[in-house]
Amino acid sequence: MGSVKRIAMWSGPRNISTAMMYSFDSRPDCFASDEPFYAHYLAATGVEHPGAESVIAAGETDWRAVVGHLTGDVPDGSPIWYQKHMCHHMIEGVELAWLSEVSNCFLIRDPREVLLSLAKKTDAVDAWATGLPQQARIVTEVEKLGEPVVIVDSRDILLDPKGMLSKVCGRLGIPFDESMLSWKVGPKQCDGIWAEHWYDAVWASDGFAEYRPRIGELPPEHQEVLAEVQPIFDELYSRRIR
Repeated sequence: MGSVKRIAMWSGPRNISTAMMYSFDSRPDCFASDEPFYAHYLAATGVEHPGAESVIAAGETDWRAVVGHLTGDVPDGSPIWYQKHMCHHMIEGVELAWLSEVSNCFLIRDPREVLLSLAKKTDAVDAWATGLPQQARIVTEVEKLGEPVVIVDSRDILLDPKGMLSKVCGRLGIPFDESMLSWKVGPKQCDGIWAEHWYDAVWASDGFAEYRPRIGELPPEHQEVLAEVQPIFDELYSRRIR
C-alpha cells in the first residue's frame, strides 16, 4: 500500500453516499472513484437499472480486475484514494480478502427512513434492499481480517458536518480539510456515467443538506422488513462514531 491511504466507504441505498464522495473529492489531496463494482454487479445479476448497458460497456465486469485496480496505483498519484462502494455490489462469489488493503468505513442510515425513501423509487422492497444485511456481512469480514471498522451515521453528519467529518478523518488517520464542507453545483469529474439517472438532487447542492426527518407511514409489509433489519441497524448504530 505504501503511503497511500485508500478509503473504502460502504453504504446502502438512499443514503448520502454521493454527497460523501463529493466531500472527499473536494479535497486537493484526494482522488475519488464512483462505485467501481457497479458494472460487474449489473453484468452478473442482470438487474435492470437505467443505462445498464452503457454502464456495463464502459466499466470493468471482472471483479478481480476491479480489485487489482483499487489496490494498485492511484490514477492521479494523490495520497488519498476515496472509493465509494454500495454494499449490495459485493454479490456471492466476490472474495473480500482485499479489504485488508483499504481503510473500511461504513455509512449507515435509519432503516425506517431508507424504507420510506425506497418505497418512492421501487416496488422491490425487502431486507436486502435496505443494504443492512450486506453491510453487516462486510463488517464481519473486515473484523475477521483483523482490520479496524469505522461506522458513521448519515444523520449525525447532516446535523454536524464539520464535527463529524473531523472525527471520521481522525479515525481514518488523515487530517480534516475545510474544503470537504462544500463543492461546486453540477456534475463532477468523479461521477460514474450513470450519474445523469441518479444524481439530480446532489448536482443541485453545494454542500451537505440540513437534516430533515422523513415523515410518513410504512405499509404493513414494510413494517415487517423494518422489524427484520432494525436489530442489524441498532448493533451498527451502537458502534458508530459519536
